[in-house]
Amino acid sequence: MHEKIIKFSAHKGYLKFNEELPKLIKLNIPDWFKKLEHNIEKKTVKGCIPFLQTLTYGYVLTLPQDFYLKHNSFNKDEIKTTLTASFESDFGYNLNVKDRQEQHTTIQTEGSSYNKKNSNLPINKFLNPWLIKTPPGYSCLFVPPLNNTDDRFSIIPGIVDTDTFPLYINFPFIVNGDKHPVLDTQLKKGTPYVQIIPFKRDSWKMDIGEIKENDESNLWWKKGKYFLNMLHNYKNLFWNKKTTWK
Repeated sequence: MHEKIIKFSAHKGYLKFNEELPKLIKLNIPDWFKKLEHNIEKKTVKGCIPFLQTLTYGYVLTLPQDFYLKHNSFNKDEIKTTLTASFESDFGYNLNVKDRQEQHTTIQTEGSSYNKKNSNLPINKFLNPWLIKTPPGYSCLFVPPLNNTDDRFSIIPGIVDTDTFPLYINFPFIVNGDKHPVLDTQLKKGTPYVQIIPFKRDSWKMDIGEIKENDESNLWWKKGKYFLNMLHNYKNLFWNKKTTWK
């Protein structure tokens, strides 16, 4: 099978001094998942292939520097959320710089759940030093790391036609105000913050119908308890492993 190539390019100055490179998301599997036991007596999510695939499908970007995040706190007589980068000055390429805020106003997401979760404050943005290029006909889905999101913040998901879009893709993020109404924290360099899933663009047409008596899905359902007991064998019975990530 012909392998597709997703290309990540950065300024030579960035490549020279920063070791935070894009990598396979499967290298970022959380420790809690690795420590889980899964056997006949103790069935856990570790035996669930659909869950595992969320942790292994695609690529991950990590923060290229330390950030200091203060959310919903007083700053110069007003309540703000501030993201302070550790880089002191502009390097001439796409990176957050100290004392310069990169934000979206709440008007841009007016009426959305994002504003409420972000305490109705401006939405900060991570600048991404990587240009991302996929083959013709392929786009990228950008999401917070699936089933492994930092509980303090998460990017706003998006889809970009990375086969034609020639510019940097930056990532607005919201603070998890539901858990952290006020937050004063350091986001460490190397923290995973974006999962990238390339996919082929296709045209689709929806069809809605009823399940027939002889449909395979209906026959499995009629097996009742037997089918439920076989769910943990999804890997052996139904899963088609075709994708290799390199």
